[in-house]
Amino acid sequence: MPKPIDQLSMISSTEKVEVGGPGQPIVKIGHYTLGATLGIGTFGKVKIGEHQVTKHKVAVKILNRQKIKSLSVVGKIRREIQNLKLFRHPHIIKLYQVISTPTDIFMIMEYVAGGELFDYIVKKGKLKEHEARRFFQQIISGVDYCHRHMIVHRDLKPENLLLDHNQHVKIADFGLSNMMMDGEFLRTSCGSPNYAAPEVISGKLYAGPEVDIWSCGVILYALLCGTLPFDDEHVQNLFRKIKSGVFPIPDYLNKPVVGLLCHMLQVDPMKRATIEDIKKHEWFQKELPAYLFPATVDQDSSLIDLEAINEVCEKFQVKEQEVHNALLNGDPHDQLAIAYHLVIDNKRIADEAAKAEIKDFYVASSPPPVSFSPSEFTPSPSRPHPERIAPLRERVLANSGSASLGPTSHLQDRHRAPVKRAKWHLGIRSQSKPHDIMGEVYRAMKALDFVSAHLKNILNLLNLYFSACRNGR
Repeated sequence: MPKPIDQLSMISSTEKVEVGGPGQPIVKIGHYTLGATLGIGTFGKVKIGEHQVTKHKVAVKILNRQKIKSLSVVGKIRREIQNLKLFRHPHIIKLYQVISTPTDIFMIMEYVAGGELFDYIVKKGKLKEHEARRFFQQIISGVDYCHRHMIVHRDLKPENLLLDHNQHVKIADFGLSNMMMDGEFLRTSCGSPNYAAPEVISGKLYAGPEVDIWSCGVILYALLCGTLPFDDEHVQNLFRKIKSGVFPIPDYLNKPVVGLLCHMLQVDPMKRATIEDIKKHEWFQKELPAYLFPATVDQDSSLIDLEAINEVCEKFQVKEQEVHNALLNGDPHDQLAIAYHLVIDNKRIADEAAKAEIKDFYVASSPPPVSFSPSEFTPSPSRPHPERIAPLRERVLANSGSASLGPTSHLQDRHRAPVKRAKWHLGIRSQSKPHDIMGEVYRAMKALDFVSAHLKNILNLLNLYFSACRNGR
């Protein structure tokens, strides 16, 4: 099976940075010319950039190393980089390249011109149902993709949902996201209070996906109503409202969407809707674009676009085989591969503007692996076992020197002294006899009306099996 193309690239920290003279404040980083500032954040700014050869626009997130260290957010930045490196989905912001210098980290990202969904809601107020549903379907598609690849965002809110010029959602800011491991629970209270689930603000253990579902429920309410379901100037009062799970339901909301909201905003995470519940819901299913949840046969991300290949050849004055080799080799320093993916993105944008279907290259597919050297690469399932994901990602970061956040960064410390994982067990440990345990299970299931004649036979067989095991037979 051919190795999927990695659209993300890292280049050496020695990459040339040019600054214009006093009369021409032009900054060049790598193959990009930086332009106007799009926004200013806590640890840096975001500027618009242009690829010098292809002329395609990108967003360049500039992170100051000193600010990152002083604010103790090295881990946050590291998570955002390593998570975005794995993602390839039409409704998740793309990271093309990371350029590291002694003073700054430059994240070359997909440029979206439509601003935040938050500003859109503030400007328009409550949205029409069909528009709210379209946004919500795109959000759920992206969140489903994250969860299927063991990532929980944990800070979903309209401020972290960007819009492109066609009003398509792009999930951004994965700084608080976490990898999900089998048998592992998260306890970190993070995210924005208004969108945080009850178990998060209570400091309870949570598995992960359910907190994103709650946040999506709050976002859906904001889309439909133009207000938040839980809001208060005082944080303690806000927390009480969230923990109660009681929120106003306007008369103009129809019954199906009210049912979906109530299911998503269940205080008990065990009763809360899952992604599958949402996908099957009648309100969600209406006018659902096929590309958001493609069939398995459509999930080939290794297809090559010959038109994009030809465009790169023309602009770089190289032969077609050179571009093919750059893509197949997965060299993270190769500018031909970076240019190819920029062309692909801009081609998709042009296709969408012409109302063409986006199917061939930007479907929700398994994320392309980060480049490995031939000696390291061995065939593996497209989705590794969760317990193997963390070591895999750590090895990738160790090999990608340009992504390092400094010689004394937490990344290197993590390699030197790996944290010992707590051991979780599925089931119970008991000295009771097997038939006594199964009897209690049976009585509990019967009390909950879970027992049928067929299930009773299965329980009896299990009881016999455990008895035989206990007796050494």
